[in-house]
Amino acid sequence: MKSGIELSVKDICQITKGNLICSEKEELLIRDILVDSRKLIQAEGTAFFALIGSRNDGHKYISELYSRGVRCFVISRNIPNFKEMPKAQFIHVKNTLQALQTLCAYHRKQFDFPIIGITGSNGKTIIKEWLYQLLHKDHHIVRSPKSYNSQIGVPLSVWQINKENTLGIFEAGISEPDEMDRLEAILKPNIGIFTNIGQAHDKNFINTAQKIGEKLKLFRSAEIFIFCSDYSEIMAKVIGTEIFKKMKVFSWGKKDNDDLIILSKSIEKNTLVKAIFKEETVSIEIPFTDEASIENAIHCWALMLCLGYKHEIIQERISRLNPIAMRLEFKEGINNCSIINDSYNSDFKSLAIALDFMNQQSKHIKKTIILSDILQSGLNENDLYEDVAKLLEAKGIQKLIGIGPAISRQCKQFECDKSFFNTTEEFIQSFPVSQIRNQTILLKGARIFEFEQIDKFLQKKSHETVLEIHLNNLVNNLNTYRSIIKPSTKIMAMVKAFSYGCGSFEIANILQYHNIDYLTVAYVDEGVDLRKAGISTPIMVMNPDPLGFENIIKYQLEPEIYNFRTLSLLEKSIEQANLPSNKAVKIHIKIDTGMHRLGFLAEEVPELIKRLERNDMIYIQSIFSHLAASEDKEMDSFTFSQIKTFETITNSIQDRFKHPILRHILNSAGISRFPGYHFDMVRLGVGLYGIVPEEGIKGKLKAISCLKTTISQIKVLKAGETVGYNRKGKINTTTPIAILPIGYADGINRQLGNGNFHVSINGIKAPTIGNICMDMMMVDLTGIDAKEGDKVKIFNKEISLEEMAEKQNTIPYEILTGISRRVKRVYFYE
Repeated sequence: MKSGIELSVKDICQITKGNLICSEKEELLIRDILVDSRKLIQAEGTAFFALIGSRNDGHKYISELYSRGVRCFVISRNIPNFKEMPKAQFIHVKNTLQALQTLCAYHRKQFDFPIIGITGSNGKTIIKEWLYQLLHKDHHIVRSPKSYNSQIGVPLSVWQINKENTLGIFEAGISEPDEMDRLEAILKPNIGIFTNIGQAHDKNFINTAQKIGEKLKLFRSAEIFIFCSDYSEIMAKVIGTEIFKKMKVFSWGKKDNDDLIILSKSIEKNTLVKAIFKEETVSIEIPFTDEASIENAIHCWALMLCLGYKHEIIQERISRLNPIAMRLEFKEGINNCSIINDSYNSDFKSLAIALDFMNQQSKHIKKTIILSDILQSGLNENDLYEDVAKLLEAKGIQKLIGIGPAISRQCKQFECDKSFFNTTEEFIQSFPVSQIRNQTILLKGARIFEFEQIDKFLQKKSHETVLEIHLNNLVNNLNTYRSIIKPSTKIMAMVKAFSYGCGSFEIANILQYHNIDYLTVAYVDEGVDLRKAGISTPIMVMNPDPLGFENIIKYQLEPEIYNFRTLSLLEKSIEQANLPSNKAVKIHIKIDTGMHRLGFLAEEVPELIKRLERNDMIYIQSIFSHLAASEDKEMDSFTFSQIKTFETITNSIQDRFKHPILRHILNSAGISRFPGYHFDMVRLGVGLYGIVPEEGIKGKLKAISCLKTTISQIKVLKAGETVGYNRKGKINTTTPIAILPIGYADGINRQLGNGNFHVSINGIKAPTIGNICMDMMMVDLTGIDAKEGDKVKIFNKEISLEEMAEKQNTIPYEILTGISRRVKRVYFYE
């Protein structure tokens, strides 16, 4: 994150009360703050804060960053090899996170323009972005990028403040008591908005009243406070809190004493809200109809009233509010391309974030950006695009397609392969799509340029059924399991079977980015595909076929060896490959402790040891086994007997070899149920994908996938008519039905037809009617207001995979892995 002000290393040392350690006398000036080594843009003028988290330690990346040119490091631990970095300047502090917060609090104090602080359970980011849309004509605004509202995100956001700004809009979120004290010290907002209160993070607070009280701490120094009185618990806390008696409190809601009294909401294509303000009837038209958007827009209305805006201006600006993309979309494009769509807003800070996400994708070497003019930046055109050009170069972008008159005028600033168009329409009509092939393409455009047209133009065409994959939920699940194992315990993630139907590369790539220790595939071809797509993480192959050992060696995959036949095939392949003596093939030995699938039996282990001792070109990386009933409490005695057998056998093998050998036996259910037997590594499968294998972890995992389709046709049938094959769907009274473009060829089991299952349409359950067809299914629309083209949810939060599996007498794994490849996968990342 870059600031418009420079501070010397000595200044930062004094502000953070640190101890300066360096042999270099040069005075370094700092403009940028870095907390994630993967997001370095420009080394010169950057200070790296080595933050320590529950699963990672920034101190590990100091040597790497030094080699890339970073010279200032804020540390809290001793650096044993600091003498090998003679030009580095270290600031040693007690706590690097507190030092970051202290520095940014100091930075905030250098400016006296108004700051709007937003907190609450939901809507913070939407309100922040809408306020930017509403107020940017009158102010040079600095605001939080995306959802930067945490203990790290808030200071990084504040660090962006510079001398040109005239208004700041920042959001702040907490997950436990006392966190808001630190954020308030950094932000010091003049104006506060409390959006609402919900159930997020409830488990960390005694009750809702305590959570509200903690959030309200953000507004200790505020002059104006805005909230909705319809939330009675917030209302009660505000009335009972002394600080709000000393400031202007603006409430809106249905109460007679509210400052903005809401009279009615009329919903058609848009929403017309009528209210009373200062004894006058006023109204606004909101271009949305959902309750959350209406509430968020009224908060914005209330703030504009507090700032003294005229009703005519408020009405005109709110009627033109644009939707906010809360997440990046990642999908398949034409000509084997990948498309990242982030085209709802375009500013420099969000561009840097989108480019970081783009660089996480290693499937394609070539990276292209389609970028529109950046509007309302506050910078003159020449300086703005000079900064953009530097950013694109630093992020390794090979091709730029610029759309808009301003970026076209600045074409000479860019050194990469480039082409420019004045409008989106001109690009679509004249750009030869054959030039776009085997690359990742980022769409980053201001709303006015309608980049959704480009998104459709470049998307791989497929039918209207999609499987949405939410990568943030995948990361949440990974971190949930990380929180219950020791930091020294490794995690092996299952990405076999197309990552349980969720997409092999895309899942492997995000796991690699988040430092997974191992990936596991079922077959050699799966591992080869991941290697070709740029995945470098160690990969175990569970079922190495006889013809695949050559590729195992070639692509540095690690086979599971489960019997003497596979061992002999590997030995033969190693001999034929004539490998150098320092390139031994790593293997994973499977032991059968009672599952009685693949694996060596106990009586075979002595002979196995002899064979392995004779071959220096085979290196035992791990020994593992599989529990037969880890999730079944009634089978725990058998599970413990398996674990005991495993310990006995692995001890006998480890005793015969000098190097450390990893041991692992626990799957997703076992990780939470048997914490005493994590050994050196655990294997994470369905839990990673949000399928809860064990009650103890329920509520902490999030489903990562949602299967959606659309209504192709609606028709009304009369009594006596039938629906579908074999006339199984009987119509007893006049009934509207919807035909959906999804069937058993897409993974919908035929057992779910004839009323045995339901889908969700506009939040209402619609039961199936008639037999499931190969490409279609029919549902009963009785009591549902729907139209052709409406979205239909097959499974998601409302209809769980577990519920769907129960209806067809199977397990969630089978449903996920059975979703056809012809169903398009779309990936979201916030």
